[in-house]
Amino acid sequence: MPTGTPWFTGVAVSIFAAMLSTAAVSAFSQGLAHVNVFLAVVVNVIAVAGLAPTVWRWRAVPIWRWVVYGAVAGIPLGWVAALA
Repeated sequence: MPTGTPWFTGVAVSIFAAMLSTAAVSAFSQGLAHVNVFLAVVVNVIAVAGLAPTVWRWRAVPIWRWVVYGAVAGIPLGWVAALA
């Protein structure tokens, strides 16, 4: 059984996690922005600040680290998509 890093599967999981988190953050931000732009910014900052410690710990777990890499890339992309 190979003990190397599963790069193909890991990158595929990271891309999927990035797409999912981009879509979720973008949709959530746009929905809140229709109510109040200030509320959208505050809720996004609080959500990211609240999730950051947990996600930071998950990056050390061999399987979850790929999801973390995708989410870390997808959240800023979601903010950019919400602004566009």
